[in-house]
Amino acid sequence: MLLDFHATFNLHRDVIPWIVTQGAPDNLAKCSKTLRIVNVESNGNVLYTWKGTETVTKIGLYDAVLKQNEMLYSIDGEVNVISCSVNTEKTLLALSYCNSSCEAPSRVLSPVPKYLALLIEIRPVNNLKVLKAVDISVRVQFLYPGSDKHSSSESHLLLFSEEKYIEKFHITTDKNEDKKVVIKNLGQIPKERIAEDFVWAQWDMSAQRLFYIIPKRSSSVLHCVQFYPDENFKYVLEVALEICLDDGVSLVNLGYDPPEERGRGRVTASNLQVFTNLTGGLCLFYYQPPKEAQDITYTVAFLHKGCSKTFKIATPMKDASNCKLKRLSFINLGSYVAVYLPDHFFHLINTKYPDLMCYHLFLSDEDSRISGMCSDCPMQSLLNSCVLESCTGIIFSVNIGQEKLLKFLAESRQDCERLAMLHCFLLHLGLQPQQEIEIIEWICENLSTCQTFDPIQEFIVASLHRHLSSETTYLDKLLAYTSVPHWDIGIRGVSCTTDITDMPVMKINIFKGFWEKFHFELEYMKHSQQQFLYSSHMQRRDWCKLLSQLDTGEKRNAVYQRNILENAKKVLLNMDMTKCDRTVPLIQEEDYLQKDLMGLMMVKLRDHLSQHLHHVGKNKIEKIVLDFFSKQLDLVRLMLEVVWRKRMLDSSVLSFDASGNPSEYFAFHVMCRISEATSQMCMPLPPGFQTLHLVLALRCLPLANLLHYIDSGALPLTEAFVVKLLKELDDGEENEKLKYSIIIRLPENISEKVHRLWDHAISNNFIAMKYVRKLLFRLNNKEVTRQSLTECSPLCINFLPLNYLIMMLSDVEDRALNPFEEDNIDAAFLEEIALKRTSVLLGLH
Repeated sequence: MLLDFHATFNLHRDVIPWIVTQGAPDNLAKCSKTLRIVNVESNGNVLYTWKGTETVTKIGLYDAVLKQNEMLYSIDGEVNVISCSVNTEKTLLALSYCNSSCEAPSRVLSPVPKYLALLIEIRPVNNLKVLKAVDISVRVQFLYPGSDKHSSSESHLLLFSEEKYIEKFHITTDKNEDKKVVIKNLGQIPKERIAEDFVWAQWDMSAQRLFYIIPKRSSSVLHCVQFYPDENFKYVLEVALEICLDDGVSLVNLGYDPPEERGRGRVTASNLQVFTNLTGGLCLFYYQPPKEAQDITYTVAFLHKGCSKTFKIATPMKDASNCKLKRLSFINLGSYVAVYLPDHFFHLINTKYPDLMCYHLFLSDEDSRISGMCSDCPMQSLLNSCVLESCTGIIFSVNIGQEKLLKFLAESRQDCERLAMLHCFLLHLGLQPQQEIEIIEWICENLSTCQTFDPIQEFIVASLHRHLSSETTYLDKLLAYTSVPHWDIGIRGVSCTTDITDMPVMKINIFKGFWEKFHFELEYMKHSQQQFLYSSHMQRRDWCKLLSQLDTGEKRNAVYQRNILENAKKVLLNMDMTKCDRTVPLIQEEDYLQKDLMGLMMVKLRDHLSQHLHHVGKNKIEKIVLDFFSKQLDLVRLMLEVVWRKRMLDSSVLSFDASGNPSEYFAFHVMCRISEATSQMCMPLPPGFQTLHLVLALRCLPLANLLHYIDSGALPLTEAFVVKLLKELDDGEENEKLKYSIIIRLPENISEKVHRLWDHAISNNFIAMKYVRKLLFRLNNKEVTRQSLTECSPLCINFLPLNYLIMMLSDVEDRALNPFEEDNIDAAFLEEIALKRTSVLLGLH
């Protein structure tokens, strides 16, 4: 199981010892049996009830901050407390209970109400107000406004009736002469109707939101009310849902029924829930329990994405009879919601990026089992990453266990699982440096096992998205979060259908906090047909065009080119300001093609961001672009650092005097995959990467394989590599063959610089031909002095064409304005080279 459960509150651990100190050791068995949680407030305080001696029902509070218990109130008689809530100051207590001892109402005698809702002064215990005395269940919940604008003399209480209405009570308190807190308007407390005719309601305690559903003819409508710190509330949202609910009222996070009261409604608390996350996500999870043996089906409506997904999980027929006992649980984990059916499956649903099935993780059988949990009791999500196991009275904090996730990643055999876990690590979990290193080690060890995606590309793209998304608002919508464009491979045992849902209708005009983010999600969804995401794949055409201009020598715009190179310099300077402790021997070199690529991509990204981030200044966009490419280069260097440390490599790999060992071959293979991944995404490589790659290739590969890599473009030759090769290797037979094979494959811009380093016929011939070409290009035939051949002595030989060529070159060389401006070559040297070249062509040498 991937989740880590930590018990933050346990009735038997945190309350029973305190009850013993209150003088109830003789009745401890009864206390323990009747002790249960009735509410958890937004500040984490837990309200619980138990039945003590002399038929008394007691209500206590556990302070989550102080870790202390206190008695709030005692009710004479054994009653079933259904709901309970205390205000922020702990001066007022509201509760509702079922008087189980009363008989059914008679048609003749005055009926005795079965349910009571009370408002009680508890600082100290004083007056009591009956809010409701009815024959149908009611629930109560105090509002917890923000402390900055809250008045300690005012409290607001919500009352939920299964007669399908919700009311809000406005309660004013004061202190009398004895400094007792009393209700000023106890006789007639003002109230207002919030909603009517609802069949389902959920209280979001952390954000003070109320969701409720009103059924229509063939569908239902979800409404949301937001309560604000200034005591006001607004209807903020409504959206049509294609689900049909029974007439019975169901309430979520509004008290917890005793066992004898549970299961009366068709849609129970755990069957339909709404979850939000900090990024503006709003999802509705709905599960319809099967009436007979069949597959488990549940629907997730991603209201912020305008779609819903219905998942159908294949369940063995022999297990279907147990589904009524083992109920489905929804666990809110922020960007994920876990769907858990004990002993059957665990489905981690990505609510932030729900589009592709490969980002939802599905585990079954032993992998899905949560040890130490009650399998017959559903878990109820309270606050974010917090669940209540009501049958045991334990509140757990729940998180995705990173160590467990790493273990599952190492043991996984399916690409969909690998991608889902990699995505979870890189985009949703706060990675520590050591865990990031472990992720990179796994990637490098499994480059050949991932068949449907490139883990290096996913690591770079997802890491860039996580690193930069917090730079400014809405940036996460403009940068790609994955390298996988689509996913058509199914998950074994899971089928999924996607439907379009109605657009939520916002009822407010001013958006703050969560609703601002949610509104942006809706606006983005409306324009999702436009191309918002920046993808370096889109810029490959421009890069190829730039390369063709370099190859053909076409004249480029000087200003544009200068701008590109300046961009690249900024990135490299920004990289140098980062970590200095490097173990990878990357040679600092001038790689003009990589600089061109880097500068071009910076221009494209800057244009893309400027087009959509109208609220962001030019300097801020410039910083985002700079950080993007600096981080991308640092990610590549980090991957190399991890390989170097893991394989215990050092700078000795730069030597040509030995063959490569298995560790060096592994490093070479990783660098090949990095080069391939970045090339496909048109991403630049850090300076020195290609030279180091070439040196490793020379140490690890036979010459024929090395030349094949070079000819195919997988190993671009660099000036630093060729200079190192010519200087460090002698001219033995094997080395001369190697040098010759490399020299003839050099691009022209590099060959012009390195030929003078090798005193060899090949280099001499190149130098002479280049020099002659340059002089002839500058030659003005009209200005050449026609000298007689005899005046050319002593260079004159009996070969007239060569004599004439030497005469012209000597004349041009003599009239040079500045003979030191360019490399001038002795005419005798040219004659010697020309004769050798002629004899070779004629087959005489």
